[in-house]
Amino acid sequence: MIEQTSFRVVSGEDYIESLRGRELTVYLFGERIDNIVDHPMIRPSINAVAATYDLAQEQPELATEISPLTGERVNRFLHVATTAEHLVNQNKMQRRLGQLTGTCFQRCVGMDALNALHSVTYEIDEKYGTPYHDRLLSFLTTMQRQNTVIGGAMTDVKGDRSLPPHQQADPDLYVHVTRRTAEGVYITGAKAHQTGCLNSHWLIVMPTLRLGPHDRDWAIIGALPVDTPGITYIYGRQSCDTRSMEGGDIDIGNVMYGGQEAMVIFDDVFIPNEFIFMDGEVEFAAMLVQRFTCYHRRSYVCKSGVGDVLIGAAATVAEYNGVENASHIKNKLVEMTHLNETIYATGIAASHQAQETKSGAVLADDMLANVCKHHVTKLPYEIGRLAQDLAGGLVATMPSEQDYRHPEIGPLLEKYLKGRADIPTEYRMRILRLIENMTLGRNAVGYLTESMHGAGSPEAQRIQIRRLMEIEFKKELAKMLAGINS
Repeated sequence: MIEQTSFRVVSGEDYIESLRGRELTVYLFGERIDNIVDHPMIRPSINAVAATYDLAQEQPELATEISPLTGERVNRFLHVATTAEHLVNQNKMQRRLGQLTGTCFQRCVGMDALNALHSVTYEIDEKYGTPYHDRLLSFLTTMQRQNTVIGGAMTDVKGDRSLPPHQQADPDLYVHVTRRTAEGVYITGAKAHQTGCLNSHWLIVMPTLRLGPHDRDWAIIGALPVDTPGITYIYGRQSCDTRSMEGGDIDIGNVMYGGQEAMVIFDDVFIPNEFIFMDGEVEFAAMLVQRFTCYHRRSYVCKSGVGDVLIGAAATVAEYNGVENASHIKNKLVEMTHLNETIYATGIAASHQAQETKSGAVLADDMLANVCKHHVTKLPYEIGRLAQDLAGGLVATMPSEQDYRHPEIGPLLEKYLKGRADIPTEYRMRILRLIENMTLGRNAVGYLTESMHGAGSPEAQRIQIRRLMEIEFKKELAKMLAGINS
């Protein structure tokens, strides 16, 4: 099956062209979309992924690494980290891409899935003598040579959260195996909130939670092309998303780049044996989820790159309003920077403190990874609030670009929306729309809501922090210094 998609993507333009001609079943606004590449609502998300290819060409030391599988430089999103430096460089790349796009560039899930699977498949094989690890390495070698985009599909729709998969009234509420053959398995179910799924070449389907002995059919990990027969994609709405279909480019805010989420529905979809990396080993589902989330939660340093853009926009609008030298304006920019660097610091610290697993891959520090993600569930909201504070009320009430371009009322807006006399009115409008885009509009999905719920909602991090906080050890430290013998 890999041979059917044999190509070599090099540049962002190559990547965009590689998405054409696929037989996908995609619905948006109740209509089937035959051409996603040129659809005005979808194209910005494709451009964001294309930026990951262009960065690899422009800064190979940042966005590529030598692969032990091929001996060649490969995109860092397809590389398994075997040193702490590799993980740190992932974070540096993620921040830079956040700076360049101001949005979610959609490849971190696949990267973190590959890194987690490297050690998990190794340890399954160690216990059961299965062939999963060799299959994964073979798959990854081909993906590196083709330079593909791999999406990770973990989040099930979950149904009744109080019940495990096998007790759901409808078994399809968690993706599961419906039948097995000598050649492979068939799966049915749905994955929600799937970032960049249509912009990927392959998806890796994974379980979403700890599984018990009766959940064997739900303990499935497999890779499949996004255009595999039986998959339906239902595109997710985003705030202000239809502005990209109105014409013009001011009201969009970020005309070039955007994120993408969709629901992915699997209806009796076939996965060949060569692309199955877990099938029924329920006790390893928790390990997979824990290791994946450890990688992925410190991957949220990407939000510091997006935060850099928002801080720059807030500073620019203050300048355009003529108040950049006011002390309270400077203090707010300092606070935004302090919060933004806190996100980056905890994420990169988690990478620095990585430990080697049995497979040779390194795993980030679990505590610090969860602290990073827990910061991300809060701090971007405060950074966004301060940006809106500095922007003023126009960030939410400004008339449309169509009004601004109107021959009669346009001159009135040119006059009355003016800030500093030496700054064009249009510049002020554009920076206000960017702030709106990032804090209220389309890219607020990636900067705020995704920051809250991506890689697990806040309580998931608090649970893991509670497991790791070594409270008894800390109590003993206190008792020792207090002179308490117990």
